[in-house]
Amino acid sequence: MLVDTHVFLWFISGDDRLPLAVRESIRRAENEIYLSVASVWEAVIKYQLERLPLPEPPATYLPRQRERHQIARLTIDEASVAQLAELPPLHRDPFDRMLVAQARRHGLTVATVDPLVQRYAVPVIA
Repeated sequence: MLVDTHVFLWFISGDDRLPLAVRESIRRAENEIYLSVASVWEAVIKYQLERLPLPEPPATYLPRQRERHQIARLTIDEASVAQLAELPPLHRDPFDRMLVAQARRHGLTVATVDPLVQRYAVPVIA
């Protein structure tokens, strides 16, 4: 399962906006959970723009939280980037488009509450 940026942030902070089904899926030991480097990139940008408050700088906070919750890192590879060309223009956010491309490339389900991501031909848990 590939967690969307907001899902990761809500999960690590215990935010009530995270649907129970998603929270339980992330906690289930048999599920492999991934956080894309694209999500870290997005969070860093929002932090720098002062649109994402974090208790610590993202360079230390995000990796530590990812490791604490046993969430694997998913790097951006050339094949995933190439997959972007096959996506219909349903979503303008480049980070969300990258998550969809990575999910398609690696056969992952996307955990998101974003209705535009849910419109892509990719398995979603919402």
